Amino acid sequence: MKIALLNHGCAKNLVDSELMLGALSEKGYQITLDENEADVVIVNTCSFIHDAEKESVQSILQLVQDGKKVIATGCLPQKYKKELKDAIPELVGMIGTSDITKIVDIVEKVASSGSDVEYISGVSENPDYIYPENIERQQITVGSSSYIKIADGCNYQCGYCIIPQLRGKCHSRTIENIVEEAKLLVSKGVTEIVLIAQDTTSYGIDIYGKNALADLLFELNKIDGLGWIRIMYAYPSQLNDELIDAIAKLDKVVKYIDLPLQHYNIEVLKSMRRPAFDYRKLIKKIRDRIPNVAIRTAFIVGYPGETEEQFQELYEFVKDMRFDKMGVFEYSREKNTISYSMPNQVPAKIKKQRRKLLMELQQKISREVNESYVGKSISCIVEGYTDEGVVIMRSEHDAPEIDGVVYAKSEHPVVPGDIENVLIEKADDYDLFGIIK
Repeated sequence: MKIALLNHGCAKNLVDSELMLGALSEKGYQITLDENEADVVIVNTCSFIHDAEKESVQSILQLVQDGKKVIATGCLPQKYKKELKDAIPELVGMIGTSDITKIVDIVEKVASSGSDVEYISGVSENPDYIYPENIERQQITVGSSSYIKIADGCNYQCGYCIIPQLRGKCHSRTIENIVEEAKLLVSKGVTEIVLIAQDTTSYGIDIYGKNALADLLFELNKIDGLGWIRIMYAYPSQLNDELIDAIAKLDKVVKYIDLPLQHYNIEVLKSMRRPAFDYRKLIKKIRDRIPNVAIRTAFIVGYPGETEEQFQELYEFVKDMRFDKMGVFEYSREKNTISYSMPNQVPAKIKKQRRKLLMELQQKISREVNESYVGKSISCIVEGYTDEGVVIMRSEHDAPEIDGVVYAKSEHPVVPGDIENVLIEKADDYDLFGIIK
């Protein structure tokens, strides 16, 4: 029996998908990346916002229409266990966010039932994600970089977010297990590891009684053959001096901080249940303590009750801080979140306008930041080639899949994973162009 998997959502979902495929591969199932070849298709779903849910449902419906036996996994079954089965009765199985290891049992039952498949549910009522350390991931993305999930779940209750209800409390993996996985990935040719969790900066509190991300970085930095270590999704109040110093000091840790601030106005931050303090001081500290650092952030506009004056305060903050990278999201009203029933919901038209204004401002800043690289040599990792033979690369200031790229000419052959110095000759709004020296 051939099994395919379709992954939706974030990098954390991707790791879960690879774990499920690893568990199935260990049992001898054939894995294919082409759902047309498969007898059974697993759809690992996202339910962070409505648009993501819609995309996941459309994939399931299309596969059912194509006559595939479909198993829905992840956030959508966790959030809508009964409703999803009622809406799509053709589903042969579902598992929740913390039920990865159940995938083998469900597939075995589907495989043994022939054409008359009885629906099987594997959705825990109260999700509690524990990383299955006994499973080796089967990677579906092969390249110079790989994600490592260092924890899952979240102890915060942000007003717009449903993740704690879908993933449960934060559970960290041990430093030893993470280092072992990193060494395995390096042995397979991975040059850059990207550390991910719902909140990486809370790593270790549950098992070590303290923020242990700095300790983890020191151990990972010792791995021979590893080129870069990247940290994603830092929480503003957990970015302490020890962690900042570790990022500054360790040579393999890229000087890149992903710090989703969500807003700047204190009242909006309080309403969001986010850390409410002056972020200007934090940004200054990061830049003072980590030379050549790039900061990525993200903001939500149109949160319930956000006034024009509060938005203008955010706009001026962005204008002054000149973030290297920035994403802006229109507030999405999601059921079962604190903000869903808040008064003064902001009209869609205003949300769209506010996002447009911020992104236009950031586009100009991004162009100016990129132009500052022209004439400089920067360290870049090889990702691949264009059809014309131009090398596609990423600087240490660019995270995979979300930031820009560097297009470079080379007089000698390079392979994915190589880290080379590139002289930047030209820049546009989001990408750089140069020559490998």
